[in-house]
Amino acid sequence: MFIKWLFTFILVLSLPQVALAGQKVNSKYEGIEITVNVNQASAEELADLLTGIGMKKAQAIVDYREKHGDFESAESLVDVKGIGPALVDKNRERIQL
Repeated sequence: MFIKWLFTFILVLSLPQVALAGQKVNSKYEGIEITVNVNQASAEELADLLTGIGMKKAQAIVDYREKHGDFESAESLVDVKGIGPALVDKNRERIQL
């Protein structure tokens, strides 16, 4: 009986850490208003500062920008393969031109 109780107690204490383990939290930027100029940022900066953007999508943004010129609006990012309206909306407050 004691072992069951102990196991349950340990499980309950570990649940918050398990729930947070899957979240990407960059404490380096916690509490800071983050903006990134998509017309000047490197792929590494885009991947690091925009939510849901990894290196592959970040590089696609840079490649598109180099081929077609600067983005005129945040919405024009949807012209980049792999970037949809939901991703733009998720990052709207961070996107700077």
